[in-house]
Amino acid sequence: MSELKERLRTDMTAAMKAKDTLRLATLRMLLAAIQTAEVAGSEARELSDAEVIAVLQKEAKKRNESAEVYTQAGRGELAANEHAEARIIDEYLPTQLTEAEIADLADTAIAQVAEQIGERPGMRQMGQVMKIATALAEGKADGSRISAAVKARL
Repeated sequence: MSELKERLRTDMTAAMKAKDTLRLATLRMLLAAIQTAEVAGSEARELSDAEVIAVLQKEAKKRNESAEVYTQAGRGELAANEHAEARIIDEYLPTQLTEAEIADLADTAIAQVAEQIGERPGMRQMGQVMKIATALAEGKADGSRISAAVKARL
């Protein structure tokens, strides 16, 4: 079992003992999402920490989008609940990269692609640059933020 999944289970037990209902419900939802991802596909398998982080990022994104929709609809109490769940999920995610770090990452990816193709890459090579940049980010930055940094530099 991955370390992160084990930590989620341990924290869920602690939340049960502390009677922290919001944390307990959020952790149960996360573990259910992880289990769903594990059984998806042709055969059940154990997820690695990187795959668990990807599931957590997806769930955090859902919470933030829901909170935004609730805020626009004037449902502040539901938006606050979604934000609280997102904060709990963020505790388990790696620290996000700053804009400057993402810019450096984009420059590194562009330099690697330039080395491979023998010239400075343009918009046609954005896919190659994004592939390298996303791998370098290792889940510490959202794809849209990386994409914006790469586009600004190509």
